[in-house]
Amino acid sequence: MKIGLVGFPGTGKTTVFNALTGLSAETGYGAARGKTNLGVVKVPDARVDALSKLYKTKKTTYAEIAFSDVAAAPAGSQGQGLDEKTLAAMREMDALCHVVRGFTKTTGEEPKPLQEAKNFEIEMNLSDLILIERRLERLKKEKGKAVEQELLERLKAALEGGKPLREVEDLSPVDLTAISGYRFLTLKPLLLVLNVSEADAAKPAPEDLATHARESGLGLVVLAGAVEMDIAQMASEEQKEFVASLGLSEPAAGRFIRAAYALTDLISFLTAGEDECRAWPIRKGTTAQKAAGKITRISNEASFAPRSCAGTTWSTWGAKPNAAKPPSSVWKARTTLSPTET
Repeated sequence: MKIGLVGFPGTGKTTVFNALTGLSAETGYGAARGKTNLGVVKVPDARVDALSKLYKTKKTTYAEIAFSDVAAAPAGSQGQGLDEKTLAAMREMDALCHVVRGFTKTTGEEPKPLQEAKNFEIEMNLSDLILIERRLERLKKEKGKAVEQELLERLKAALEGGKPLREVEDLSPVDLTAISGYRFLTLKPLLLVLNVSEADAAKPAPEDLATHARESGLGLVVLAGAVEMDIAQMASEEQKEFVASLGLSEPAAGRFIRAAYALTDLISFLTAGEDECRAWPIRKGTTAQKAAGKITRISNEASFAPRSCAGTTWSTWGAKPNAAKPPSSVWKARTTLSPTET
């Protein structure tokens, strides 16, 4: 899975990327234009930590997701449009995280996060609409493709009404398969990331932006990119103290990464033993038996019979000095985390 960080210049998008990945990609207006940065991050998981401690494992492996800092779109309004190179890079992503500016610029320009979010979404709608119109023009010259034409007409009507394709409710699995090759931007899962100043790190998102995200079915995370980049460089104990001083329970980057992971409709299937504790990414809704079979094929290990239990059950085993280890070394991760966690 590859998740793209997208947005207009000046939003701190690359700073957020550096905070997540620990890399040092060039930031600011002097950074190389058109350059896409790539990085892989581990998904924080307290359950993996607990199982690793319980089994005293030699190796701990977290789930991973790839982030792509997509080259910034041109600054400006919806009329200017996203350039073709940016659009092409965005279409290669499995999901999108739109970084929105929530801090005041050095020039004194105040942020307008709701307007910025809507402008970018409109640009994606227009891009998909143009793609559909071009295809419909070609279909008029072809015969025997009435089904495709009818489907695209439905999608065209939705986009003309300002509705992103992810909100079209009557798309069947067959329909989704038929249009998968178009890689429509508004069909991709979308997470809004409000990049704020240090002073606003612990504050909730503005109500109008939160309402927009909720009504549009979008995820929303608030973080202070510059601060998170500094936190990532700190030692563990120093990190805890600094995060607490900001009024946060944990670095916001961790919440963002988990929200982005959930955005791809993935959960973690956990395996644990003395050799390794590992989180395996699986599709939400996959049964424990199917997940175990897939892992067995990947790792070339002997097959096993998975069992599942609530996280609170096995965590209490680890809390008791003489507690027996769980009856099975294989766990199906149960999570209530959703992309809308803030």
